[in-house]
Amino acid sequence: MLANNTAVVIEGVNKHFANTKALRNLSATIQYGQLTGIAGPDGAGKTTLMRILTGLLEPNAGHATVAGFDVVNNNEAIHVVTGYMPQRFGLYEDLTVMENMRLYARLRGMNVAEHTELFAELLEFTRLGPFTERLAGKLSGGMKQKLGLACALMARPKVLLLDEPAVGVDPVSRQDLWRMVQALTDEGMAVVWSTAYLDEAERCDTVLLLNEGQLVFQGPPEELTNRLVGRSFRLENVGAERRAVLAEVLNLPSVSDGVIQGAAVRAVLRKDAQVNELQQLANRVQATIQEVPPRFEDAFIDLLGGGPGGTSALAERLPKVELASNIAVSCKHLTKRFGDFTATNNVSFEVQKGEIFGLLGPNGAGKSTTFKMLCGLMKPTAGEAHVVGLDLRKATGAAKGQLGYMAQKFSLYGLLSVKQNLEFSAGVYGLSGAKQRQRIAEMIKGFALEPWLNSSPDSLPLGFKQRLALACAVMHQPPVLFLDEPTSGVDPITRREFWTHINGLARKGVTIMVTTHFMDEAEYCDRVALLHRSELIALDTPDALKRSAITEQCPDPTMEDAFIYLVEAADLADDLKKQGGV
Repeated sequence: MLANNTAVVIEGVNKHFANTKALRNLSATIQYGQLTGIAGPDGAGKTTLMRILTGLLEPNAGHATVAGFDVVNNNEAIHVVTGYMPQRFGLYEDLTVMENMRLYARLRGMNVAEHTELFAELLEFTRLGPFTERLAGKLSGGMKQKLGLACALMARPKVLLLDEPAVGVDPVSRQDLWRMVQALTDEGMAVVWSTAYLDEAERCDTVLLLNEGQLVFQGPPEELTNRLVGRSFRLENVGAERRAVLAEVLNLPSVSDGVIQGAAVRAVLRKDAQVNELQQLANRVQATIQEVPPRFEDAFIDLLGGGPGGTSALAERLPKVELASNIAVSCKHLTKRFGDFTATNNVSFEVQKGEIFGLLGPNGAGKSTTFKMLCGLMKPTAGEAHVVGLDLRKATGAAKGQLGYMAQKFSLYGLLSVKQNLEFSAGVYGLSGAKQRQRIAEMIKGFALEPWLNSSPDSLPLGFKQRLALACAVMHQPPVLFLDEPTSGVDPITRREFWTHINGLARKGVTIMVTTHFMDEAEYCDRVALLHRSELIALDTPDALKRSAITEQCPDPTMEDAFIYLVEAADLADDLKKQGGV
């Protein structure tokens, strides 16, 4: 690669905040015409590095140049040559799509009247043309990200910096983002994509992997992935016992990492380990074992020393759940309208005791609305819902006492400390005295919250915020647990920790309903319901949904392939109906 093709140079950069070393002697280069991923666990330094490259933070030592300009000495120029899309939606929700674009153009020193062609081009590129008069706050998660991208591209930057642009975005919208980014790199732009999603990092041309502020790998993803050839295996046909088998697999000394894939369990061996232990376990549970190609996520987890293990201390202390009926959650013809808008339409299903039930769908499909109705937080317009046999229309208070709810957006109290939030949640669920103190102590230990007890929840790293939210949701040992995108934006290791708890709780008979945009997480579910345009379009096991998406072009579909296939098939059926073809 020619030197003049270098877009970003980072040399010996250090950044600390009080006693926290966010970046440590970091050096790297980023090229034009390439998509560069910045990946790593929570607190690795990803956002700090992005903010230094945008000129929003100054390094304590070392220096960085972007498009030839020093981020400190040429700070004004940095704002001209870069486009930046922050981690959180940074536009104005009470302005329309077009008003946000015009405002951003003015902030970039552009004459709005002279750039109508650019506006039209960006609207076409992001497919936001039909939504110019919609308030930004009324957009779906995917559309918000597209608007953020349009504004970041307003002045045709040389370097585009995207800080976790796909957090909370469904697979269909994420596919659109990838299409747009690929077009930009094809035109020669340098695009930097910070992410906690390893399947995204795997699609980048090159990746910077950070851990505790240090660069632990730089290069093409396949270079790291190839280190694991011969170390990735899958135990097939494990079926109903896959959660117990996964726990055993993860506790083997020879295993670095493991996950559930439908009716199978995937395992990664440690370096220089033999397959004997894994083979013996497979023989004992009457599963077949086969070597499978490694994934970038396998290599990432292995590089950081492996996953968190297979035993949930939280679940181990929980008594076995006993219910009068095997049906823990049910809804019939559940419908919710807001004026002329129907958010959930005629949805019916039943969830068995101890089942992990996934609720998937594109942004705006009605998942969170359905969740809120099933939790008693929102009254349905029509239909009915029951939790542990209690009618949510007549016994809302009693039903709420039987469930735990973790909201999509962090919803604890920023004015209270971490410990005070735990105490408040315990009190809300009727815990007092010695029992309250015992449960709080269990939560603190189980979720490693001790160092943060006197901190505000707002100051916590994202992974610890989610741990605190989950701790508050399970404090009262509910038989039913609702988790609305519990791992959105957290790193793969924290996600594995969460699923160790979730799997452990399910084995104790806790019924768990979960929404997620991680399709590999959907593999953990016993069954998956897919919502689209407020209606239920599919309900089956993950493996059955994948089989339904087999085509000549895609003979071995992933869950993401199945999701996109089923959504596109539903769209096609709707179009045919509108045309009178059906």
